[in-house]
Amino acid sequence: MLQKIHRIGEELLRKESEPVKEINDSIKNLVKDMFETMHEANGVGLAAPQIGQNIRLFVIDVDNNPLVFINPRIKKMTGKETAEEGCLSVPGLRECVQRATRVTAEAFDIDGHSFEIKAEGLAARAIQHELDHLDGVLFVDRISKSRKNQIRYKLEQLEAGKDLPEELDEVEEETQEEEVSQTA
Repeated sequence: MLQKIHRIGEELLRKESEPVKEINDSIKNLVKDMFETMHEANGVGLAAPQIGQNIRLFVIDVDNNPLVFINPRIKKMTGKETAEEGCLSVPGLRECVQRATRVTAEAFDIDGHSFEIKAEGLAARAIQHELDHLDGVLFVDRISKSRKNQIRYKLEQLEAGKDLPEELDEVEEETQEEEVSQTA
């Protein structure tokens, strides 16, 4: 069943999630709902807090490889790269974020078996992004303060529950040009 995706500005997204104590039918149904919701929204990852469940659980699907992470943790991170990210809880906004290029993570799967995964590229980025959600961190928290100032209007609009109009990019560019000309 499709679930409502909570958006930036909602307090639940800023809370640290609780460990999953038992993998029961309720958790298994939640995982099914999460995959359905994520795919419907054209996402590559979805964390339980994004659909109102404050537990340490996320799903990703990169290159048709769906994975469930219950009580995950990252054991090792190496390399650095900056790439554009978006988020289903921050619709219409994409920003460059620096993350590790490779991660080793461990978690439990839907059957309660522990596993370890070594990931790189988009899978590594998705794991880091979704794990951030479990700690109450959004990708916009990882962009520079100066960039946050540049996009503050967009963030304010999203936090107020409004959608970003496409023409907002043009307004932002004009505002940036005016700020540059005023400082020159």
